Amino acid sequence: MGIIQAREETPLLVSGKGMSHLPVLENGWVHCEKGLIHSFGTMDSYSPFSGAEVIDASGRYVMPSYCDSHTHLVYAGSREIEYIDKIKGLSYEEIAKRGGGILNSAALLANTTEEELFRQSVERIDQIMAMGTGAVEIKSGYGLTTESELKMLRVIRRIGESRPVTVKSTFLGAHAVPEEYRNRQDEYVDLIINEMIPLVAAEELADYIDVFCDKGFFTVEQTERILMAGTGHGMRPKIHANELAFSGGIQAGVKYEALSVDHLEFTGDDEIETLLNSDTMPVLLPGAAFFLGMTDPPARKMIDAGLPVALASDYNPGSSPSGNMKLIMSLGMIRLRMLPEEVINAVTINGAYAMGISESHGSITPGKVANMFITGEIPSYQYLPYAFGSDLVESVIIGGKRIKL
Repeated sequence: MGIIQAREETPLLVSGKGMSHLPVLENGWVHCEKGLIHSFGTMDSYSPFSGAEVIDASGRYVMPSYCDSHTHLVYAGSREIEYIDKIKGLSYEEIAKRGGGILNSAALLANTTEEELFRQSVERIDQIMAMGTGAVEIKSGYGLTTESELKMLRVIRRIGESRPVTVKSTFLGAHAVPEEYRNRQDEYVDLIINEMIPLVAAEELADYIDVFCDKGFFTVEQTERILMAGTGHGMRPKIHANELAFSGGIQAGVKYEALSVDHLEFTGDDEIETLLNSDTMPVLLPGAAFFLGMTDPPARKMIDAGLPVALASDYNPGSSPSGNMKLIMSLGMIRLRMLPEEVINAVTINGAYAMGISESHGSITPGKVANMFITGEIPSYQYLPYAFGSDLVESVIIGGKRIKL
């Protein structure tokens, strides 16, 4: 059995050339106790632990569960008809202007009860757990009214309470401008600041605050107003930035000490320099660029410049309707020209950093939460991202307990 990401001590993140280093312990064992990783070693040092369940993983690999730091998986219904429009030649922005996109999801969500929204969403959680995800960040943003945003965030909280997976919650009221606020965008920003944020904070529904700072969405000035209000209520910033243009979103995120800036398809020398002088994690979402046929973020240039990079699924109904992090690793290699070691670091250690859980997740390290999965029989760890269409997860362990798939 090979143990991927086996570290006695773990850095909070890995950057630049360090991303190509991946410790793998061959012919090893791992012992879990009270929901945590207790110890690991090679088989020549193994002796049975009294009362422990033994899982024979000969010929397999054990890997820390994926840490998916950017999803929108709480949503109502689906938007496959819009994808057909995309195939016919309409752009993402054109679909949004016709009332599609985020506004379509907002309309569906407004007419969906909290119970039904929870039922749909928890099915998606079960699916991604079965595919190896053990920690996930979930954003609101398909509400766009106070009532619906709170409904989404309450569902996210219920998911965290009902499933063993680690859940982080992000308030994204500034995901789009509702139709009724068209040409009155600042008034909607005022609603977010004066009404939504205080109510979200009062119920302690969000760990983070996010803004879609990009062409056709929210300006840098509006973004900064929202981030200031959110941080004043204890929510650390995250930002959707530079997906559609050089928006200034990366610089705004770094200015307000965002934990992560996400998307980053449009990233140049100035943005890289800004990130190099920060503690902000660049999070790339190759599933969205792939699904929409957009420009890929310059991952190779970023890593070669010395930056850390995380990869996340962006699981959502409009631009990345999949939470399959193994596929995201494959896209990291195929589209972004990342190495196997780099993509594995990007979905484990660096993904954990982008969620604020580096000290407890992201590696096989004594004292960390025992979230991991066991592959089927594979020839090497490099085979995981290489075999992009294969389901290679044989067993899932969350909190030290094997989960039925």
